[in-house]
Order: sequence, then C-alpha cells, then structure tokens
Amino acid sequence: EVANAIIHLIDNPEATVDDLLEYIQGPDFPTGGIIYGKDSLRTAYATGRGGVVVRGVASVEERSKKGTHRIVISEVPYGINKATLLEKIADLVKDKKIVGISDLRDESARGVVRVVVDLKKDAFPKKILNQLYKLTSLQTAFHFNMLALVDGIQPRVLGLTDILSEYVKHRQVVVRRRTEYELSKAEARAHILEGLSIALDHIDEVITIIRGSETTEEAQANLIKRFKLSEIQAKAILAMQLRALAGLERKKIEDELAELKKLIAELKKILGDESLILAIIKDEVVALRDKYGDERRTKVITHELGKFSDEELIPDEQVVVTLTSANYIKRSPEAEYKKQGRGGKGRRGMTTREEDIIEHVVVTSTHDFLLFFTNKGRVFRLKAYEIPATGLNAKGVAIVNLLQLQPEEKVSSVIRVGREQQDGYLFMCTVRGVVKKTAFEQYKNVRNSGLIAINLDNGDELKWIRQSTGDNEIIISTSHGQAMRFHEKGVRPMGRVSRGVRGIRLRPNDYVIGMDIVRADSSIFVISEQGYGKRTKVAQFTAHTRGGVGIRSAVVNAKTGKLIGVATLTEECNEVIIISSQGQTIRLGLKNIPELGRATQGVRIMRLNSGDKVVSMTLVADSQKDDEESVDNKE
Repeated sequence: EVANAIIHLIDNPEATVDDLLEYIQGPDFPTGGIIYGKDSLRTAYATGRGGVVVRGVASVEERSKKGTHRIVISEVPYGINKATLLEKIADLVKDKKIVGISDLRDESARGVVRVVVDLKKDAFPKKILNQLYKLTSLQTAFHFNMLALVDGIQPRVLGLTDILSEYVKHRQVVVRRRTEYELSKAEARAHILEGLSIALDHIDEVITIIRGSETTEEAQANLIKRFKLSEIQAKAILAMQLRALAGLERKKIEDELAELKKLIAELKKILGDESLILAIIKDEVVALRDKYGDERRTKVITHELGKFSDEELIPDEQVVVTLTSANYIKRSPEAEYKKQGRGGKGRRGMTTREEDIIEHVVVTSTHDFLLFFTNKGRVFRLKAYEIPATGLNAKGVAIVNLLQLQPEEKVSSVIRVGREQQDGYLFMCTVRGVVKKTAFEQYKNVRNSGLIAINLDNGDELKWIRQSTGDNEIIISTSHGQAMRFHEKGVRPMGRVSRGVRGIRLRPNDYVIGMDIVRADSSIFVISEQGYGKRTKVAQFTAHTRGGVGIRSAVVNAKTGKLIGVATLTEECNEVIIISSQGQTIRLGLKNIPELGRATQGVRIMRLNSGDKVVSMTLVADSQKDDEESVDNKE
C-alpha cells in the first residue's frame, strides 16, 4: 500500500491526503486486529496527530456440549500481552462484572493465537463479547504522533503527504549520490583503459622505456613524456608485469572501454534529468513491493465504534436459517445443503432430540432482516448474521436468547425482508383461515420486546406471512386437500392490531397448512407427510371470492398422509429443500417433479424411515447445473 502511494505521489506531486488514502488503508499491525474509524485515520494522516480504536478478532463457536458456545480470540491488539488479558478477564469474572463465563484458557501454539472463553448454557455470546471489548484490552486505542527529523536536524510533525514527500526527496539524494559515485568509478576505469590502449599501440617501445629506466619514477616520467599519459595511466601500466603487459588483448580492452563509455553516457543522462532519477526510485520501490509485500493483516472498518454497522465484519453470503419446534435456531451456509435426486433419503441436517422437529427453513443473505412472527400474533426482527452460525449437523441456539418470547409463545413464521424493502404489504393467514393485509411500513421499527402483528381469536394462531404488492392473487391450502384462490384486493388494508377477515371456510377437523402468492401462469408445489408431492398449474384453481370452502388441490389418503405445505414456483427458485421430523434433508430440482392435475396424489419425492414424516419445505434458487435423475410420471 505504501509503495503504491509513493508511486502515485511521484507521478502526481500535487496529490492530496485523500488521494494517497486511496492506496493506504491505515496501519498494518503484525498481530492483525481491526481498526475502526476512517475519519479518525484521515485526520491523523492529514495532521500527523490523532488516534484510532483497535479491536482484537474474536468469533463465537458452538461447543460439543449441546446448547453451549465459546468465544475464541484469534488476534489481539498490537502490544497487548495475552497473559495480562487472561488475568483481566478472570478478575472480571471473579468480581461478577462479567457473568456467563464457565472457563478460560490459552490454547495458543507457535505463531497462532487462540484464547478460548467457554460460556455457560444460558449465556448470550454477543453480550459477553461486547463486555470483553468494553472492559479489557481486547479493545484499545492507538495514538498517532508522526514526529520526524527533517534533514536530520529539525523535528517536525508531518502529515502523510509530507512524510512521503520527504522520503522521495531522501531517495533522490541517495540515487544521485550513488549515480555520481558509479560515474566517477566508470570514468576512472575508462581513463586507465585508454592508457592501456595507448600502451598496446606501442607495446615494444613501452617495454624498451621501462627496461631502460633505472627507477620506477624515471620509467613513469619517461612514459608520461613520450605518450602524453596521465600519472594514473602511467602508474597503471607500470603496475603490470611485463609479461602481463605484453599479453594484453586489444579486443578485450576495446570492448570493456566501449561498455564503459556507454555506461558513462547513461549515468550523465540520469544526473542531468530529474525525471530519470524519479523513474529509478519508482522501479526500486516496485522491486521492494514485489519482493516483500504481503497480505494486510489488520482490517480497517469505515465507521467509528458506536456508529459502525456489524455488517462490515460479516461476509454477505447466502445462508439457510432453520428453526425447530423446540425453538432452536441456527444458520448454515446454503452450499452445505447439497442437491440430490428425487426419491433419495437425503442427509442429516440437524441434530435434534427425538421429540424435536425442524419447522422453518429460510434462505436469505446474512445482511438481510428476518421478521419472526409468533403464534400469538407478535413480530420480532433480527439481522440474519445475529443468528449464531453453526455447521449443518449442529443443534443451534435457543431462540429465547435472541427474542423476548412469552411463556407458550413460539415462532410460527419467518420471512426474509430485503435491505431496501420499503413499499408494499404483509399479507398474513391464521390456522383458522383468517387473513389480513397490513402496510409494510408499520413493521419498519420493531422494538426488542416485539410488536403486535394481528389480534387473534381465542384458540387461533398466526402461521403464514407473505410480502405483497397489493395487487396479487392468494392461494390458501388445507391439510385435507382443499384450496381457495382469490385476489387480495378483496382484503382491505388494516392496522397492526386489527383482527382480519375470513379467507377460507374450513370443514370439520380441517386446518390451513399454507398460504402463498400466485400468478395465473405459475404453478404451485404441494407435499404431504409421507413425501408425496407434485406441481399443479394455478390456472386449474378457479378464482373465487374469499371466504368460500375452495376446491380440491390434491388427493389425500392414508398412503400420502395429510398435506403439510404449499409454495408458488418462480423462475428464480428452481429447487426445494425438504426436511423430515427426524432431521433428514434433501435438496432437488423442481423441473423433474411431474406437473399433475388437482385431483391427484402426486409422486414420491422423498423416501422416509419408519415413523418419520415430512414437516417442512422451502423453495430455493438453483445453485448448480441440474443433474437429477429423470422422473417416471407413472409413479
């Protein structure tokens, strides 16, 4: 970074601090860490004085002991002693200033920092990590004082532009002096070679003069007088033995002299042109950069602490968020849910208790909001990255650590909200078929304690929510295979605390298993408890006024089990992730699932173990080339 900034300054002498900061991010400490506040950095580089906050790097990991986590510190601020840091943490735990830590140890190896802070089962990792930053040297301040001796005499505080300019000036002096020295050396050698060349032209006479002289001084004087040589040239000739002098090769001397004359011309050209000196400095800086440059160890975050967004620390990537019936939540990389062929048994997607099942699967970005609607009609909001990241087979963390749920309250629906989402509506449906439409803007500011999303009748529960434009068609499906298609214009917008209106009239013992937004030219996908599924054109479902009993969407019998889910197919979502009560998952392409009529049971698309059943499914975007097995439509 510094090398590139120097090169830019040489090419652009009027460059400003802001120009140079396009290349230099900030200090790069050998121990890594994270610097916060580019505004503070700019002030320091502009004036030569200032300060920045540096944090060590820590992450939250799941422990092998179910339901517990650990904080792992992998980088500490520069100059911080690990032993002192551990002592401070231990004192804070002893004094009960930090509660929730069960163990503390240093697992660092040679060249690798690893300080492990084990947490108790009910501890909130993010809260404890923030306490460590606040109360220990895991977060510290570094101060700038860019004091230098200018010209080796005058002490001055220099900004970034000045200090790099002084460096370039120093290199100009060094290159000039070095070039002058090399020129002097080359000229001296050329002078001697010219004398040797004269001696070669008159070798016999030179030998005669040397032999005829009684002393070296006499021989030197005679050579100078006879051949108009300098004292240096004469001494060089006399310094050679006669045998060596006689054996001099004219071609060798001529070639060396020619090379020296060429070098002398180049050196004089450099000394006469300042731009050539600067070009040499640039070449040498590039050579240093290419030889010694390495990856930056210290990350620089734009915002100041207290103003910054955690998102800058979190990669923006696709993840799968899962939530179980026992209210354990986790997020895992979407890539871990590998696509398989129809009829496969899938792979284990979560370690669950025997009575625990996976109920919700949401594919989202780590930077998106998630709205959590509960069975009691309340709504909470989290960023996806606030949910602890775990492996595919991990159990996850109890959601009560993230949301302030009441007794007997559980999350019944999770929807993704894009970062720029502002307009439109949230369309919701209850188990008893009540629907409601509310403007999205009423859910923009959700407090930590939650908001009321709908006023429920006794015994009813809120289950499904979709984002709508206000001009969509809705389909509601029931466990007995009935479906109602209607236009949402038949449902007027209502406030958050209103009850809603009837969306579908239910028959005895029936209940709603899904609600979604559809287009007339689209298809829906339904799946049953025993793994039977199909695609059906929405056009086969005649639109009616809301509130009726609907029409048949699938044949439901003992073989298929009740329907458990319905979703609308889109061009973007070409695959489905299906999860069973025993934690099995399967991901497969939808284009190979048959498109059948309403009054059919579908085909088997997931084989289940004895006693297992399908409990959840979600549509996802195709992440790789379709390579599933072909489907037999006769199944």
